[in-house]
Amino acid sequence: MTVQLPAPVDGATLRPDLLAIAAIVPNGAKVLDLGCGDGALLEYLVRNKQVKGRGIEISELGVLACVRRGLSVRQGNLQEGLADYPDASFDFVILSQTLPFLNDPAMILQEMLRVGVRAIVSFSNWGHWRCRLQFLFSGRSPVAADLPQQWYESPRRQLLTVTDFALFCDQIGIHIEQQTYLVHGRRVHTGRFRNLLSTSAVFELAKG
Repeated sequence: MTVQLPAPVDGATLRPDLLAIAAIVPNGAKVLDLGCGDGALLEYLVRNKQVKGRGIEISELGVLACVRRGLSVRQGNLQEGLADYPDASFDFVILSQTLPFLNDPAMILQEMLRVGVRAIVSFSNWGHWRCRLQFLFSGRSPVAADLPQQWYESPRRQLLTVTDFALFCDQIGIHIEQQTYLVHGRRVHTGRFRNLLSTSAVFELAKG
């Protein structure tokens, strides 16, 4: 039986928020990617930035795709998987488009900053003006522009905005080092209107 290998990734095929994450990670860094999916980001970082990368993924299909890419990935959930790593094991711990699905985001973020010197988080922004208009005029839960998923689809997620996240980090003592805002995949300078104009965001975090 012939096994189809995942297609190699490059800057033209990598998801825009993952490219923004990759821009933050320096060459040769030690990286842990949480919920790494099919391993596209890890492969890109290994090939283009020579990182020493590992991943955690709960999906068996995702783990198989990562193994076919030649990546070091273990199967497991985030709540249990991070407990096995000692403090400061990595330079960066990454969580892309997974935050809204976590039952205990404070614990995960704090664990990320225990096992990593820095954390990088990306998520879709439900504070975008189209989401607001959709809720106002239709009375229905909005669908984020960069994560087209209905409220009833699995896995279930919590809506959050970039303002929600900034306030949350302040409450749990996490410092935001830098922020990148995207509109339909394009980097933009949104200024004071970032919550209104951005469709997704990338945050680099450090201990407060």
